[in-house]
Amino acid sequence: MSRFRLFAGRSWWRLDAGGLALGLLLAALSLTPSLLPRPALLQGVIAGLSFAVGYAVGALLVALLRPLARRLIGWRPSAAVIRWAWIIGAVVVLAAGVWFAVLAVAWQNEVRALVEMPPVDGVDIAAFYLGAVPVAVLCLAIGRGIRRLHRGLSRLVGPLIGALGAALLVGLGAFTLGTVVMGAIDGIYEARNAAPAHWVSEPTSEFHSAGADSPMEWDTLGRHGTAFLGGGPTAADIAEVTGEPALEPIRVYSSLHTADSTAGRAALAVDELVRTGAFERSVLVVATATGSGWLEPQTTDSLEYLHGGDTAIVSMQYAYTPSWVSFVFEPDAPVDAARVLFDAVHAEWLTHPASERPKLISYGLSLGAHGSQSTFADLAEVRERTDGALFVGSPNGTPLWRELQAAREPGSPAWQPVLDAGAEVRWMSQPGDFDKLAGPWGEPHVAYLQHATDPVTWLGPELLWAEPDWLQPGQRAADVSPNMHWIPVVTALQVVVDMLMGESVPASHGHNYGDVVLDGWAAVTGDGGLDAAATERIRAVIAEYAAVRPVGSSVGE
Repeated sequence: MSRFRLFAGRSWWRLDAGGLALGLLLAALSLTPSLLPRPALLQGVIAGLSFAVGYAVGALLVALLRPLARRLIGWRPSAAVIRWAWIIGAVVVLAAGVWFAVLAVAWQNEVRALVEMPPVDGVDIAAFYLGAVPVAVLCLAIGRGIRRLHRGLSRLVGPLIGALGAALLVGLGAFTLGTVVMGAIDGIYEARNAAPAHWVSEPTSEFHSAGADSPMEWDTLGRHGTAFLGGGPTAADIAEVTGEPALEPIRVYSSLHTADSTAGRAALAVDELVRTGAFERSVLVVATATGSGWLEPQTTDSLEYLHGGDTAIVSMQYAYTPSWVSFVFEPDAPVDAARVLFDAVHAEWLTHPASERPKLISYGLSLGAHGSQSTFADLAEVRERTDGALFVGSPNGTPLWRELQAAREPGSPAWQPVLDAGAEVRWMSQPGDFDKLAGPWGEPHVAYLQHATDPVTWLGPELLWAEPDWLQPGQRAADVSPNMHWIPVVTALQVVVDMLMGESVPASHGHNYGDVVLDGWAAVTGDGGLDAAATERIRAVIAEYAAVRPVGSSVGE
């Protein structure tokens, strides 16, 4: 009867020495610094995952090498030797644990200083283990379950068919679990983003969708659409800050519920632009939102202040889930939505006399930058079809971004590349970066805002197996820890968690570009004719946004 027991074998609690050694090593290495500071709970999750990866690899290596070693050496350790080896190993692990805990605090404080955050005075052991232990145990349980399933099936039907059967069952299980989890996430975010934002009021301005004379219904525009349409500075706000007369800014937004198709939503948006007189303004921005339809207030408001409200911004929702969900499960959605909206706006824009058209600008942040860039085949098309473009915090997988990165001049760092001496496109991390290149910057200006510590930009699949350029000698930025070193798999896990913390750091670092968006707009669209004093007042107003961003401002949006 024992041959029919799928899960016969050693006790679940027994650990493989080789797996344990490599697992603990990778868990310790996961404490090393990365791009951004990490809370103890998330550091624990990284350590647990790193341990699980190391354990699997270590156990596999031992299983492969043990028979060979026995044949070559011909020695098997006695029970006493094994017992003392475990005791000595436990002492070493405890000592190393204390040492790495001290180092971890020092490393995290080093990273915090580099991104202008106050230090911490100790490690939160409870939160760390709350993240590490359940993750490690769950991964080990899953691994052992798969192994025992394979062994049981192999006894029943043979090794090859058993392996195929186990793989099929595991795949089906993972697919089913993933479907259930994603269905739950989808339901949560659909409900969360369906209702209007509670912190804004329905607009009365005829220059906003859902305002006077607009066919758009407020209740159909969702959380982020209503936040965009109900927010932003009025003409009076702008005039008070700049000291100059101002117009009421135009804001147009089309949500998932305004039409049944992407083309239908784009057509409604263009109709709104025509109704509000957007093609008579000085600047018209086609903005691709992030995954859930969010538009960053710092960026949109900066443009409106800069140009005295003589602006129009149009955007369209393509999903209601966070950017990471949209990117993983609907990677074509932002691209399709961005292309359809831009093409529709561009077609209408071309019908107006060339001398009377507004500057047509393409803009996107994060996943929105991915969508905006993917509208165009290459840099030449960006410059041919627009009057400028501003791409902020571009994701690593964006084809145009990768193409430009690969073509950068030798010696220019990955985080601030130089291409053709900046004649067509330039990158900025800190104010003044655009002006560091002495040569001419031909119109139209294409600009990237990009930080060396932005995990959204640097998280790519290659990080699992290859050292990135931005960590190599001569490429490392001043705010990247000198103690950050590439570790296979571990560094990728660290940067995944960094991505979750991307906007938890002050401007100038991570995925936070609040201190340079005004400079980005000025470079791409012009300075609006404002003097330096007015520009600084705008900058001060925008800087205050960081303290009052209650919702909708994370990388996950």
